[in-house]
Amino acid sequence: MIRHRPAGSGHPYSVDTEQRWPVVPEAGGTAVLGVRADASITGVTVELVRMPSEGEASTLTLPLERAATTSRGRTTDGGHLASAQARLARAVGGWQVSTPPLEAGAAYRYRFRGEHEDGRVERTRWFDVRPATWRAADDAVVVSGSSRLLPGSVEVLDDGVRIHRVRFRLQLESGERVSGLGERFDAIDHTGTTLDSVVFEQYKSQGAERKTYLPMPFAHVVGGSGWGFHVDTSRRVWFDLGATDASVMTVESETGPDGTLPVHFFDGDPVAVLSAFLDGAGRAEELPDWVFRLWASGNEWNTQAEVMRQADLHREHDIPVGSVVIEAWSDESTFTAFRDARYAVSPDGAPHRLADFQFPADGAWPDPKGMTDELHKRGIKLHLWQIPLLKMRPHPTGQAAADALAAIREDVLIAEPNPAGGTRPYRNRGWWFPLALMPDLTDERAARWWTEKRRYLVEEVGVDGFKTDGGEHAWGAELVYLDGRRGDEKNNTFPVAYAAAYGDLLRSSGKAPVTFSRAGFTGSQAHGAFWAGDENSTWEAFRWSMNAGLSAAASGIVYWGWDIAGFSGDIPDAELYLRATAASVFVPIMQYHSEFNHHRTPSRDRTPWNIAERTGDHTVIPTFRELVRLRERLIPYLEESAAETIGSDRPLMRPIFFDHPSDPASWDGTRWMLGRHLLVAPVLEPGARTWPVALPPGEWTDVWTGDTVTGGRTVEVAAPLDRIPVFATADAPADLLALFRP
Repeated sequence: MIRHRPAGSGHPYSVDTEQRWPVVPEAGGTAVLGVRADASITGVTVELVRMPSEGEASTLTLPLERAATTSRGRTTDGGHLASAQARLARAVGGWQVSTPPLEAGAAYRYRFRGEHEDGRVERTRWFDVRPATWRAADDAVVVSGSSRLLPGSVEVLDDGVRIHRVRFRLQLESGERVSGLGERFDAIDHTGTTLDSVVFEQYKSQGAERKTYLPMPFAHVVGGSGWGFHVDTSRRVWFDLGATDASVMTVESETGPDGTLPVHFFDGDPVAVLSAFLDGAGRAEELPDWVFRLWASGNEWNTQAEVMRQADLHREHDIPVGSVVIEAWSDESTFTAFRDARYAVSPDGAPHRLADFQFPADGAWPDPKGMTDELHKRGIKLHLWQIPLLKMRPHPTGQAAADALAAIREDVLIAEPNPAGGTRPYRNRGWWFPLALMPDLTDERAARWWTEKRRYLVEEVGVDGFKTDGGEHAWGAELVYLDGRRGDEKNNTFPVAYAAAYGDLLRSSGKAPVTFSRAGFTGSQAHGAFWAGDENSTWEAFRWSMNAGLSAAASGIVYWGWDIAGFSGDIPDAELYLRATAASVFVPIMQYHSEFNHHRTPSRDRTPWNIAERTGDHTVIPTFRELVRLRERLIPYLEESAAETIGSDRPLMRPIFFDHPSDPASWDGTRWMLGRHLLVAPVLEPGARTWPVALPPGEWTDVWTGDTVTGGRTVEVAAPLDRIPVFATADAPADLLALFRP
């Protein structure tokens, strides 16, 4: 076997051994050409044919050298993905060569020749490539609003047949700061950095890697006249936000066949800018007040007995809980049937009803409906985990096999080009559930086909919502969606449609559209709640997660949360756990979660009783209890504030610059306003018992002491472990302040 894929696996941040790089080379530059080959291949050459615009073609034969072989672009790994990475390893060799400089105006063809150790010769098909050149094209950016394009800055990357990219420049004045851009973990102020907008599953360390599940090509520019912009595309966009030249922002984007790029400019303060953006992107709808109660979960809560044991422990310790999320409930083949359930396979892939299932008394879930009913009696909502894939490894059997055949027959899958011609079903190229089939949830018919299989869970079992995990699996510009559009345009939109499809299912069943997603893009604002994805239990990850929530809020996400103190690795110490819990009292979604640990002891659950037992700190449970009780008292304020947010576009959890855009001190420290009246300053370092808080101008009330403090300065505030600095505006109602001193 000898294989070359010009665009590789589609991994946005890693170059595969078997691809061409750059995929679109620039004239005057070189390209690396690579293949993967069986171990029996002893040598590889490439025939490179140059076809100039005038004159005769010429052929150059180049030998390839052995190169390291990547595994679908996965270069680092950890945690629960390690075993998936090992399965993806291939007993193959990599070979690569660099071309000579490629000439402008010329076209090139190439193919590879491999020699086996037994003397056999194997050749690939021919591949075509044209080097492209940047040229001026003032009309390539289609502007709405007051244009801020620097004159003469618009260029296109043109290979003579089509335009591949558009780039332009914007002035960045001294004192202006750039924020927004979706959920960003590394910082709130992105001035002086480079980043891009592509949905990506960065497993942990998102702040260090500067990659995100939930990007948006939308930015606030704060500190000057006040403005912002949205690159109105679902294709990949790159931003240089004053990194190369402190006075200039450079924006570069992939483009469609027409070679143009729509860009909207918005003028005004941050609220006005966000409101204008949301006019096009869509707004959140108000969710029920129970979403503001504590959410609880752990990946090892994988039996009915364990779920109820944890619910009982919440009751025993008098810690209110509003929602339970069960991740490990299904057979993890269909993601529709409870593990151990007995039922007849639907050969045509038709949905099941609850009556179709038998639940063994000694199985993992002997009575799912009874469990759900009991949780409801206790005032606890139930959410089930989902993945938008048809699992194909190991080879599917039973209902999973029938569903796969039905999905192909019903034509509801994302496709990819078939080297033999036409298309074939796309097989997931990522490291999690590799080679799985992927339903096209951007298509209304396909989405209904998929969600109808889950209707019995909502209407008969009584499930209240879904954790819509794993929306990042569409890799590759060449994927083909059911509407005929390609992956370069559609992949980023998949997680938006994924949450929308499940929201539609819940709504059609008479329930609120409560989904809980980690991936998204422009348009996600209108669909459910979000959490910050997978993170370690470290102070650094705590700080990153607060950045993520604030940048998401600045981009219009209303219902956002995170895994309190991280979900992965060893447990947090008591101090980190309580500091993170105290911060979570004041974010829209408060929830804890823990990674699967194969039931090894000691437990890594993030429940307060496990943290107390593991750390030996007897203050954990009572402190956690009082913090959750405070959260319960704040629910009416949160509900009222969320409604105000949706009506006004002033974020529920918002960076200080929304209220004080001209004040440079708005960027000092990690702080936020929660609703109209509360300023929150989480303690983000270990060992602190006081904490500096930069208070904006005006009069403020310390909610814990009732003391009045004059703002416009930084104050040092007492911060014992059972509370964090919180201040109220001078016009805060007395009944709000009373919540902190019951």
